[in-house]
Amino acid sequence: MSRAVLAMNSGFTPIRPELVRDTETAAHLPVVVEKPLSLIDRLYNQAWLRKTLILICLALAWEAYARYLNNDLLFPTFGATIKAFYASFVSGVLPDRAWSSIKVLTMGYVCGVVIAALLTALAIMSRIGTDFLETLTSMFNPLPAIALLPLALIWFGLGNGSLVFVLVHSVTWAIALNTHSGFLSVSSTLKMVGRNYGLSGFSYIRKILIPAAFPNILTGLKIGWAFAWRTLIAAELVFGVSSGSGGLGWFIFENKNSLDIANVFAGLLTVIIIGLVIENFIFRSIERATIARWGMQS
Repeated sequence: MSRAVLAMNSGFTPIRPELVRDTETAAHLPVVVEKPLSLIDRLYNQAWLRKTLILICLALAWEAYARYLNNDLLFPTFGATIKAFYASFVSGVLPDRAWSSIKVLTMGYVCGVVIAALLTALAIMSRIGTDFLETLTSMFNPLPAIALLPLALIWFGLGNGSLVFVLVHSVTWAIALNTHSGFLSVSSTLKMVGRNYGLSGFSYIRKILIPAAFPNILTGLKIGWAFAWRTLIAAELVFGVSSGSGGLGWFIFENKNSLDIANVFAGLLTVIIIGLVIENFIFRSIERATIARWGMQS
């Protein structure tokens, strides 16, 4: 029996000459005391405060540039835009137009997510599905959604059906590409664990692939949302009116025709505000509840 085993059995720690412990130097090291952060450092660590300061700086730059131009028809001041935004909001016109756009966006976005999920699941379960998804994305992903507007008008008429059609096209391929890329990047170890537990089909995708690939999936959802939102506004500028009412794009178009540029900027500001709310509240909440909670984000 070796000396190390004898020493362990006798309760003593064996002396190993290859390990060097300089206890005298360690004893003279200063004790590290946690230093409290200053008020400025604590405020700087708040992401919401940093972003608010950035928005304030942008608003000040907007106001300064508009005053320098001194042409409300070309570029209204930030104050004039806020006044127009408040007047349209109080009158109820702007909330109605925003809600109309959000409803159409939700329908198109949900349909696009479902189609992307089905295509990705088919691609994961078979080689034919992979070839099918890769072929479709190569064909349709480079195709701008706005280019489908003439066909949408012919097939679905003037209304929400045409809007939903172009939204589905703008959403599906971005989400499918990112989701499929995330599934392919899942480590072989995790895949073997799922197979060893007898998982297959949808249960294998739900319990192994989706949690491991969720950062890519969430990125695809964000990109799909951004594509859908700007496609919707662009489509409404062209034919987004149905039964005498329309969304934010049509609100911008109407005010442009009447040369009410302050209201045009108020409509654009509403588009920006909705984008900020969706990104910083909805998607950020999903990120905190999933990726950050699972330790998949530094």
